[in-house]
Amino acid sequence: MDRVRQGRPGVRRRFGAALAVGAAAALAVTGLAAPAQSADVEAAAAQADVNVAKNAGFESDLSNWTCTANSGAAVTSPVHGGTKALKATPAGQDTAECSQIVKVKPNSTYKLSSWVQGSYAYLGARGTGTTDVSTWTPGTSAWQQLSTSFTTGANTTSVTVYTHGWYGQSAYYVDDVSVLGPDGGGGTDPVEIPAVPTGLAAGTTTSTSVDLSWTPVSTATGYTVYRDGTKVASSSGAATTITGLTPETTYSFQVSASNAAGESAKSTAVSARTGKGGGGDGGTVPKHALTGYWQNFNNGATVQKLRDVSSQYDIIAVSFADATTTPGQITFNLDPAVGYPSTADFKADIAAKHAAGKSVILSVGGEKGTISVNSDASATAFANSAYALMQEYGFDGVDIDLENGLNPTYMTKALRQLAAKAGSKLVLTMAPQTIDMQSTSGGYFQTALNVKDILTVVNMQYYNSGSMLGCDGKVYSQGSVDFLTSLACIQLEGGLDPSQVGIGVPASTRAAGSGYVAPSVVNNALDCLTRGTGCGSFKPSKTYPSLRGAMTWSTNWDATAGSTWSNSVGPKVHSLP
Repeated sequence: MDRVRQGRPGVRRRFGAALAVGAAAALAVTGLAAPAQSADVEAAAAQADVNVAKNAGFESDLSNWTCTANSGAAVTSPVHGGTKALKATPAGQDTAECSQIVKVKPNSTYKLSSWVQGSYAYLGARGTGTTDVSTWTPGTSAWQQLSTSFTTGANTTSVTVYTHGWYGQSAYYVDDVSVLGPDGGGGTDPVEIPAVPTGLAAGTTTSTSVDLSWTPVSTATGYTVYRDGTKVASSSGAATTITGLTPETTYSFQVSASNAAGESAKSTAVSARTGKGGGGDGGTVPKHALTGYWQNFNNGATVQKLRDVSSQYDIIAVSFADATTTPGQITFNLDPAVGYPSTADFKADIAAKHAAGKSVILSVGGEKGTISVNSDASATAFANSAYALMQEYGFDGVDIDLENGLNPTYMTKALRQLAAKAGSKLVLTMAPQTIDMQSTSGGYFQTALNVKDILTVVNMQYYNSGSMLGCDGKVYSQGSVDFLTSLACIQLEGGLDPSQVGIGVPASTRAAGSGYVAPSVVNNALDCLTRGTGCGSFKPSKTYPSLRGAMTWSTNWDATAGSTWSNSVGPKVHSLP
């Protein structure tokens, strides 16, 4: 969001779809020559293929592995199987290369695979004596399997198998590496695949979550939970809670057990149905709401006190919270530039807005926000500090506007802890950038779906983004009704309830670097999505009458432009079906 304290738009870097494979860490594979075999012997050997990689699941930390520049470490989350995985972080000219030495045979075929997550991740083999191979992914927030194969040459007794990240990118994760083929003499880890878990049962359910438990398997180091055949969670213990589900929906769950030897078959399935639900309303937010961000700083827009904010706004997001030296913890510092003689006067304005039926929340992030929630401790620090500010100032909730990325696992934990403290009246909003909501695999989208039962509205920023893909796979340029409707469609069809979707736009040409649209265009988009009228070339396959509304950055820029935006879009929002 172009909520810059100095009025400058943010800069977004893009990367090409292809990058050259760089120097990688070696997983050197050496072996012994094998005599010629009959067809029967060869068939028997093929049936006896083993994973010749040692400590393939990193359950013994980095035993048997070497990573360049101390770039790698065994971590307990996220994991694909078992209880640990490799986390490797590129830095400078180091791509976080890792290696291991195992044994193979010449004239043999090996299937190379691993599960990866995070930023750019590469897997390949060099020095095979035949054709070297490689594969890669530009990054994923969920586990993805990379797979390829290679054949050793007649005189090849060592092969380099590698995994690494890419320059300037964030950490990547690797788990369950497999070099599957004939045993070259080194054998495999002396561990058997665990038994199939039994006793899977569904416990407490909510509108978006199900508690699961099962009987522990003595040789298992971790468990994998599947929903309708798709992996959705990993657990180190014999119980977990599956979140991000759709209300009033029946799901089928299974669980498998894992250790260093591999993963068991899936358990007998158990069904569970979620309860009736919907998004959080904070108790006071109307069915159709207008959101505006109030600037706690002076960047050239009209300086306002909260009492000056137009009555058209139903949710006022105070921008922004500040970080402390404690990871995840937030605080709020009233800027003297906005003219309040005291904090008490500011609190009185919040109370007056409450009396007028409005919600006042604290926005966390912005273009310059540095708050990071990436651990259990920081999640708890976020929840505790946010709730303390709600109690101190009277804020009704929080807005998540972290423009430098977020961790869906720990942000989900933080928001659920906050909701447990604040109760059903919590107002929870989000303001992701357009790129953050292009796919449900993105961290922001995942977080929104994870907290769907307590989420009030996602007001995506339809600006400062350039062209983007709509839900029909076509490219649309910002600043048009098609851009607004086709991108909203992604969220509407991606799992959010229409009541949790809002259109976020700049209040004036000065409020953002690009993407401004006239209020009439916003109103056309609202009509298109809710009534099927006013559309451009893109027309949704159905209407969404319960669409929450619209948002703008900011109430101050709106006031600078004579409140044209709120006086036009506000009545439209409040008259939606």
